[in-house]
Amino acid sequence: MKTPYIHPNAIVEPGAVIGNGTRIWAFAHVLPGAKIGQECNLCDGVFIENDVVLGDRVTIKCGVQVWDGVRLEDDVFVGPNATFTNDHFPRSKHYPEKFLQTRVCRGASIGANATILPGITIGAHAMIGAGAVVTRDVPPYAIVAGNPARIRGYVNTADTRSVPPQTDEQGLPQLRVQGARLIHLPKIVDLRGSLTFGEYDKHLPFHPKRYFVIFDVPSMEVRGEHAHRAQHQFLICLKGSCSVVLDDAQTREEVVLNKPNLGLYLPPMVWGIQYKYTADAVLLVLASDIYDAADYIRNYDTFVQEKKAQNA
Repeated sequence: MKTPYIHPNAIVEPGAVIGNGTRIWAFAHVLPGAKIGQECNLCDGVFIENDVVLGDRVTIKCGVQVWDGVRLEDDVFVGPNATFTNDHFPRSKHYPEKFLQTRVCRGASIGANATILPGITIGAHAMIGAGAVVTRDVPPYAIVAGNPARIRGYVNTADTRSVPPQTDEQGLPQLRVQGARLIHLPKIVDLRGSLTFGEYDKHLPFHPKRYFVIFDVPSMEVRGEHAHRAQHQFLICLKGSCSVVLDDAQTREEVVLNKPNLGLYLPPMVWGIQYKYTADAVLLVLASDIYDAADYIRNYDTFVQEKKAQNA
């Protein structure tokens, strides 16, 4: 392993832990308590305070200050002049007993001049847009931008296969996420209007025991963000439209529900997210069983672990 490189004009205080292969460039300053992993790159003018932990292969571009309480996991990228904070109510010469901890999970990227408020977790592989002001937790793989930052999309996983879309017998795209599929429901149109319906065993892949309806969702809000261990779900956007992100821990894709005769089947152990609701959107969800809090997986890392165990 390569030993660390420290530029002659950089300051690394005694007591700081610097991993092999890490490069610290001119005018960077690392305080004694900092722990920096292997093969990191700290560019000119970076300041690292004491209670800071960087994972391996972290890149921090010029003009960034990383304050007490910040944790950057492996492969995180921080763009130039991005700003971390660690105190909601800072006062001169008044210090909290403990600074709030900010966690940036593995593979996430923070754009230039973004501001990260204290106590926030930025999920794995998330992308923070340049100049964004992040005021709350960011889910894994989310793309956020603006002030305050809002979710604008989701990035693909590294394992997403780039193949031409295939269609089923109904002419609908065949989804690559394990077990999920789009289903066309019958539609009847005459002078009196339009009607669509679904019959159990014929159109629906399970017998529902529960339904709920989601409506009046502010356009920038996100719902779902969970998987079910055993329950099946069937989603129909009765009015307006919304986008659904599906994730089986290997493949991620996004579909748009915008017709009352278009349904989306979500089997167990598929992570689902709904967003981009139009103002008039009404989403009907049929579920295979009554509500059971223990059936929900609300943490993405837990979902990935359980999915790997299931496929082992």
